[in-house]
Amino acid sequence: MQSIVLPDLKAMAADPELAWEAFRPGVEIHRLYPPTSDGTAAALLRYQPGASVPRHLHTGFEHILVLSGSQTDDNGTYPAGSLVVNPPGTRHTVSSPEGCIVLAIWAKPVEIEP
Repeated sequence: MQSIVLPDLKAMAADPELAWEAFRPGVEIHRLYPPTSDGTAAALLRYQPGASVPRHLHTGFEHILVLSGSQTDDNGTYPAGSLVVNPPGTRHTVSSPEGCIVLAIWAKPVEIEP
């Protein structure tokens, strides 16, 4: 695999021509690379206003960079420019009352809880 260079990630995320696919109800994904055999993955996630992701467990580190809007989880609300690092073993739900776009980098897959 060759290096991935994204010189203006914020502009890329706002590009109306960027291809998005369904991820969860109200949340779309644009994968920067497919998940590796150990589950490492990176993607842009676009939340429509009011969208949410159900409670889930982090089996590895998750890094979230909020590019636009704001994202809320069990610990607070994070405006554009915030970097949130969720360590292995943490659990939370995520929502975005106003809508947002985030960069998500997962060291290992997350497990959606029943």
